[in-house]
Amino acid sequence: MTQTRSRSRSAARLAAVQALYQQDMEGTPLPRLLHEFHEHRIGATIEDETYHEAERDFFDDIVAGADARREEIDGLITARLAEGWSLERLDRPMRAILRAGVYELIARPDVPVGSVISEYVDVAHAFYDKRESGFVNGLLDAIAKEARAAQA
Repeated sequence: MTQTRSRSRSAARLAAVQALYQQDMEGTPLPRLLHEFHEHRIGATIEDETYHEAERDFFDDIVAGADARREEIDGLITARLAEGWSLERLDRPMRAILRAGVYELIARPDVPVGSVISEYVDVAHAFYDKRESGFVNGLLDAIAKEARAAQA
């Protein structure tokens, strides 16, 4: 994969996490959410910050796929949380990161597991400290082992 494509996919993942977070916060309908990100966020300059151009089809797939398979994805996440923890106890950015990562693991066998985990750990670093990034790594790794074995 070229460095440009890798960067545009990284940007798509970050934008997807932001979109899923917004959807969780506001309940924005999917078509409006995708349109808003296409027109006003991806590749835009907001508050003197220029966002990288993202691979839009990849972005759309993650956001729409995570939305469509939310119940399944949430079940996979919940099954791996420590006793006494629920999905609702995780804050919204963490839920968005995990939902996007799990979607890729279960629905995008064309993307290597290591790339998925590494990318979402990097996204977690943008929001959290090392402890939470380790949580993302461990949870996605556990789901990857099961999901990718089932796909083989």
